[in-house]
Amino acid sequence: MTGPKTNERPGTRARLRSVPMSAFKVREVLDLIRGEEVGRAAEILEFCERGAAEVVGKVLASAVANAAHNDELDPEELYVSACYADEAKTMRRMRPRARGRATRIRKRSAHITIIVSRLPEDRLARLRAKRAAEQAARRSRRGRGAAPSRARRRRRTAAEAPAEELTATVHDHDHDEDAAEFEASEAEEFEGEEFAAEEAEDEEDQEAEAEADATEDAEADDELQAEADDEVEAEADEAAEAEEAEVDDHGAKEPGEPAADAGAEEGAE
Repeated sequence: MTGPKTNERPGTRARLRSVPMSAFKVREVLDLIRGEEVGRAAEILEFCERGAAEVVGKVLASAVANAAHNDELDPEELYVSACYADEAKTMRRMRPRARGRATRIRKRSAHITIIVSRLPEDRLARLRAKRAAEQAARRSRRGRGAAPSRARRRRRTAAEAPAEELTATVHDHDHDEDAAEFEASEAEEFEGEEFAAEEAEDEEDQEAEAEADATEDAEADDELQAEADDEVEAEADEAAEAEEAEVDDHGAKEPGEPAADAGAEEGAE
């Protein structure tokens, strides 16, 4: 037994007639989005480099709008259940060739049809689980960047609350699931705040270590400079002592007269 006819397939459809494009070229693009979710199909068409992708994207948007406004379906729960392109009217033109002959030119067109339907329950369950996981991941990333002051404020509030108010709680069986979700979100947020506090403490320790290293380097430079100054002063003292020793060896003398000549003149007298 054959399947349902194209005009009898269930779902919400949109059709574009007499597109000035070959049906063969349109089918290559339709094969990319057949069976995909509406959001995924739109992404594929956005980055497809074929000329028919723009036209097919408009037809897909029209089908989704029809499903949302006419059939009151959620656009996020739709997928491309069927899509096809049919041959339309072909215009024939003639091109002159050599020796008085002519060649036929075929300007083809196509009818594009896209049908969207609601996802099956199993695919909807997987889709919802995926969205819940993504939302939890975003919440955890947002919690890591929270200020650690909220954790301290929460702990201080819990400490100030009387023990009677903490113990006197009424158990509600109808809201067990909500309470579990709330506790899980609070635990994730608390872990993110503790992680941020640990990061802040690590940064403070690193800054303190850097300041200590800078202080030690400055002290070492001062000690080296002091040693260099002491060496220069010692060399200057040694040079002065050497000059004084030379003066003592030669004795006192007048400038320009050696000591031996002076002794000879005194003997002659």
